[in-house]
Amino acid sequence: MALLDWIGQDNGLRLTGEGIRLRAPRASDFAEWRELRAASRAFLQPWEPTWPADDLSRAAFKRRLAAYARDREIGAAFPFFVVRDGDGAITGGVTLSNIRRGVAQMGSVGYWCGRPFVRRGHTLAAVRALRIFAFETLALHRLEASCIPDNAASRSLLVKAGFQEEGYARAYLKINGAWRDHVLFGQISPLGGRNEQVSV
Repeated sequence: MALLDWIGQDNGLRLTGEGIRLRAPRASDFAEWRELRAASRAFLQPWEPTWPADDLSRAAFKRRLAAYARDREIGAAFPFFVVRDGDGAITGGVTLSNIRRGVAQMGSVGYWCGRPFVRRGHTLAAVRALRIFAFETLALHRLEASCIPDNAASRSLLVKAGFQEEGYARAYLKINGAWRDHVLFGQISPLGGRNEQVSV
């Protein structure tokens, strides 16, 4: 799929979960995305990299979509917005990134949830749906995730989504302007090596 097709159109890749759908971000999402991120800034900032000064601008959103398109085209990442069933509201996002093939066959899971939608189960459903996609469609062998140790909600979500705590990494990622320790999580495909990659 061409880069401009990804930016301008819905690429057709949709996943479903309990009460939610996952779909590719698109240009028409800008206003809703900006409003949700702006309203959630104080809630999200402690757990995310420092936001650039123009992070909520239309130009920055276009750059984000272009980066998503490049990653999708080479199979390095699959970003999705989490959309609530019923009214179609964007509740957050989930991404399968840093996909490595060869002897690794693994990827990393990341997610965010807008403040108005916290503790409604949307993000957990999204991570579970992404897990199925990663193992059954992309035929990955392993998924990884991490979170700051005092992010109790994220740690609980990962366990509920089938991840196991595997370790602790000091100064692992630069979050909110400082290098922060992270708890490391992982899970192995339940297909036990029977995965067969399907093109998407």
